Amino acid sequence: MRRLWLIFAQATTLALGVVFAVQMLAPQWLEHTAAPGAGHSSLHGPSGLPTAVGSYAAAASRAMPAVVSVTTTRLSSPREGSPLEQFFGGSSARRPTVGLGSGVIVSPNGYVLTNNHVVDGAEEIEVKLADGREAAATVVGRDPDTDLAVLKINLRHLPTLAFADDTQARVGDVVLAIGYPFGVGQTVTQGIISALGRTQLGINTFEDFIQTDAAINPGNSGGALVDVHGNLLGINTAIFSRSGGSLGIGFAVPATITRNVMQQLIAHGRVVRGWIGVEPQDITPQLAQALNLPVTEGVIAADVLQGGPADHAGMRAGNVVLDIGGQPVHNTGQLLNAVAALKPGSTAAMHILARGHEKVLQVRIGTRPRLADASRGDGGTDP
Repeated sequence: MRRLWLIFAQATTLALGVVFAVQMLAPQWLEHTAAPGAGHSSLHGPSGLPTAVGSYAAAASRAMPAVVSVTTTRLSSPREGSPLEQFFGGSSARRPTVGLGSGVIVSPNGYVLTNNHVVDGAEEIEVKLADGREAAATVVGRDPDTDLAVLKINLRHLPTLAFADDTQARVGDVVLAIGYPFGVGQTVTQGIISALGRTQLGINTFEDFIQTDAAINPGNSGGALVDVHGNLLGINTAIFSRSGGSLGIGFAVPATITRNVMQQLIAHGRVVRGWIGVEPQDITPQLAQALNLPVTEGVIAADVLQGGPADHAGMRAGNVVLDIGGQPVHNTGQLLNAVAALKPGSTAAMHILARGHEKVLQVRIGTRPRLADASRGDGGTDP
């Protein structure tokens, strides 16, 4: 028995010595023989390659192929030139200017979402995919009120980006911004959702922005704001900047709005919105005191278009709007969005305060005039 114990002790000592020597001289031998799952855990991206814990490579890899570069060509107005230039043959021809932006492929049929300001006035539009393919694009429709546009390209086997449910988004959620800033190539930046429901910024007529601190720079317009699963949370639209570069305050149009606008542009070439013909004004404490109003915040009708839907319903200038169609109204932005969401031709209940008394009006919703009509004085800039 003593002899067996001596043999075991000697064998164990020899084995430990061999392991120690291998660890010192060739540690990689031990790594290759480690059991699967032992040591540090690893994740795998779509390519099957390991992804570091805490990395967003999988989300980026899923979204990047569907984010494209949008290059536009505009021809400037002819330049007269001085008489001396004309005498020596100076050219007054229209000169092309090139603009850069981004876009997102959202359909295998070739529909691309981007910003209206990226393609506005463009005579030629070229889309370049991350895989190097290029195609001329045509404008399906534009919506200046939300600064969105839909393009169409004719290519096969297109990568697409699925819409996320932005109603589930929360302040603090991690997001990625993907686009082509400054023409340097496709770029991914990371940040969080800084705020939701941003309105009254003076950027668009209809505003309900996602605010993010993910770096967004010139050229990112029309690009994708995606969640950690690589789904489209919004279209990057604007930045707050005094220098033209990112200061960590960027704004994206949420997926719910972009999908609705896209569907209407594809179906009708324009977005149809509700309208009641009211010029709204936010109530301030000073205004409430001056007009002896029973409320210190909300929306007052500064003017009511004669012959418009609100006028026919009995609304008058000075009335305070409390809610419409079941949607509470606390500022002009909320009133614009609530009215726009109503179907033209339908009837909606509108609660108002008239001379201190609450009343309910039944308003037959009209069709919001186009932006071009609004500039001719048809009230299209008001709800």
